[in-house]
Amino acid sequence: MTLLVHTFVLDEQGERHLLDGPEDGSDMAGFENCRTELWGSGAARALGARFFPELATGDLQVEPADIEVFLAECELLRRHTAALAAHSGYREDYVEARLSHITAAGLRARAVGGGVLVW
Repeated sequence: MTLLVHTFVLDEQGERHLLDGPEDGSDMAGFENCRTELWGSGAARALGARFFPELATGDLQVEPADIEVFLAECELLRRHTAALAAHSGYREDYVEARLSHITAAGLRARAVGGGVLVW
């Protein structure tokens, strides 16, 4: 299985609607085992991540009100991709690319007043 990342908006009833993903395949957030080996790892937690570690036990839904804090966490992890790669066993360019996809979804969410779902 593969982790995917999508931007969503909420309708008037609070129901989540996924927006169409990028056509270039940049909706990939990693392999399923990235939940624990990368995003939910002790290394990510030690950096101060609070959103990404949720993936270790389930899907991650970032609400619209939390997008700015989430984007700050993406930036925090971006500054430490080498350490995350070394800890997880993934290549640094792999970690950077998947984090770039997640960040892009966050930027799209900010632009439309939506949120991010990693599942």
